[in-house]
Amino acid sequence: MLGEPHNLLHEFPELEGKIEGLRASNPDFAHLMNDYDDLDARVRQLEELGIPVADETIEELKKERLVLKDRLYRILRG
Repeated sequence: MLGEPHNLLHEFPELEGKIEGLRASNPDFAHLMNDYDDLDARVRQLEELGIPVADETIEELKKERLVLKDRLYRILRG
């Protein structure tokens, strides 16, 4: 769905405490979260505003977002 939020709290509400704790105590996790949030905002903006962009570009951004989400999830479950 266009413009749907993909932030980690939306994706994994059961991990909210762990997400907040790691974000506050682990600089590497916090940096990855910031990168993920920025990328998610960029994808949503492109989708919602209908900014002309090649399909390949938006798909590449979504793949990058997914890779970051996987890395963050592994840290959360580790």
